[in-house]
Amino acid sequence: MSGDRIVNRAYWDDRARAHADSTDYGFDRFVADPTHLSRVVRFDLPLLGDVDGLRGVHLQCHIGTDTLSLARLGASMIGVDFSPGSLEQARRLAAAAGPAVTYVHCDVYDAPATLGVTYDLVYTGLGALCWLPDIQRWAVTVAALLRPGGRLFLREAHPVLWALDYDRTDDLLVITEPYFEQAEPQAYEESGSYVDTGAAFTHNRILVWNHGLGEIVTALLQAGMTITGVVEHRSVPWQPLPGRMTQISAGEWQIRDRPERLPHTYTLQAVRNPT
Repeated sequence: MSGDRIVNRAYWDDRARAHADSTDYGFDRFVADPTHLSRVVRFDLPLLGDVDGLRGVHLQCHIGTDTLSLARLGASMIGVDFSPGSLEQARRLAAAAGPAVTYVHCDVYDAPATLGVTYDLVYTGLGALCWLPDIQRWAVTVAALLRPGGRLFLREAHPVLWALDYDRTDDLLVITEPYFEQAEPQAYEESGSYVDTGAAFTHNRILVWNHGLGEIVTALLQAGMTITGVVEHRSVPWQPLPGRMTQISAGEWQIRDRPERLPHTYTLQAVRNPT
């Protein structure tokens, strides 16, 4: 495993239990209510549509709340993640709440060789792509996991959002970080987490990459995919700019001052072309 993967895996392993115990992910709600879905998947539903009966794989599934939600909608789901700590929590949730979900420990780029089959649906969600150094390799991975006609569903933080200066306290939106993919990662120290937790963490260094929207679209086209939709959203399900955001419906947040200035997230869908 490469050095950046080792650093980032330690970061996620360190936070997996705290995330599972947080009210933000709501394990207790999944156990108490067999119809409960994650906030992320509830937001996705209007564009996601009916997944009942589909074979799906969730790349970079973390602790599995979105994976389990898709299974509750009738999809036969496999979750893939490189963090053993995260998968331990995902398996714990599936065992307690159901339905059954299979979880596989592997690097996202290794998923086609590890899984050895193709799927109707590849689902990947918020805060996933920034951990990957090569968006073209990711697109090839997605295409290899899909049967001809199979669909990619991606909702992700917008690359403009990732490029902002998060430390400002005024209402200016200032781009200080790379928008386009760079060979070398951006290195940050993050002692906390995006969930409400009092846990203290040991592994706080992260290595991340941004990927421009055009780079993502082009990579998918070159990998043999047809883009069927791109929708930019004015909200995001966490507070990347604390103190400058307001909560709106369904647990989503947006900047308080003129939110029309900023694409917060986007949903991209694509299908694999016939071979």
